[in-house]
Amino acid sequence: MARSANYEQLATAFRHGNFAPLYLLYGEEQYFVDKLQRLAIENAIAPHEKDFNMDLVYGPETDVQKVLALCASYPVMAQRRLVIVRDFQKLEENKRFKAYAEQPNPTAVVLLVCSGKVNTSHHPYRAIKQHGVALELKRLYERDMPRWIESEVKSHGATIESNGLQMLTQFVGTDLQRAAREIDKVLTFAGDRKRITSDDVVQASGHSADVNVFELQKAVGKRRFSAALAITERLLQQASNSRGEALMIIGLLTSYFSKLWVLTSCQRQSFSENEMAKRVGIPPFYIKEYLNTLRRFDAPALATAFRILAAADFELKGGSSRNERLILMLALRRIIGGGGNAALAA
Repeated sequence: MARSANYEQLATAFRHGNFAPLYLLYGEEQYFVDKLQRLAIENAIAPHEKDFNMDLVYGPETDVQKVLALCASYPVMAQRRLVIVRDFQKLEENKRFKAYAEQPNPTAVVLLVCSGKVNTSHHPYRAIKQHGVALELKRLYERDMPRWIESEVKSHGATIESNGLQMLTQFVGTDLQRAAREIDKVLTFAGDRKRITSDDVVQASGHSADVNVFELQKAVGKRRFSAALAITERLLQQASNSRGEALMIIGLLTSYFSKLWVLTSCQRQSFSENEMAKRVGIPPFYIKEYLNTLRRFDAPALATAFRILAAADFELKGGSSRNERLILMLALRRIIGGGGNAALAA
């Protein structure tokens, strides 16, 4: 019988050693795939049993008969065995798993992992979904990140204040791998303290209270070019990898202007400020600051900002020989210097 579950339910079950015989994991969010795989390795079998009872194989590097034999094998002096097949979609003749899915080995835990999407209306995926546990691991939207970060911090026995949560959300975007690393850094910086503050987030990132990406965002929102440029130059000077720092700045500003763009739609629909904050994905006490920014950036200016940021991103990723400082300076000048066509001509 098919069983449905979301990521949190599956992760909790794995942590408690509760496993079904057959799983299909697929989707675009590699972080979730890797986390579930680690949890299965940690909890499905004891460490001393892994030599004889765990197999990790890759679809393109093996053949279906060998994989089926591994799945059908019984554990050696253990309660169960674990078989993980990465890139299952690239395993030749994987349709033969239809028959296995209908009668899986009850003493095995088999994880069939696919990169990207699969057609679950066709075999073998249809049979696996019908008789096992199938889960599509989708990338989170930006609006989902605060809840995920808050939950991840809570799983480490800590909490994070709203201002710090917003800062961390803006800092990492939708990159879960990066978010997990930054959460670890912040928790390490906080030490024994169980309440994470905005100062913890700023200082753990290697920035200071007055020179950080959040102050840069405010300066851009207020169209203060000199302040924005000064912060940018300090950030690049402090960074161990100036190209990576510049890309992070462009990513954060793109996320910022995306929120402003969503906010314009909310205004047209006459949403309340609380509803606007919810739609945009920011704490309610930030909404007035964002609304004030919209008075300085009309729709043409927002559209121009997106084009400028996309061009800067392209340059930073190899599309130009100009250095990071010059690329960012020109982008900031064009965004802050004027809206609409005026910005393009700057």
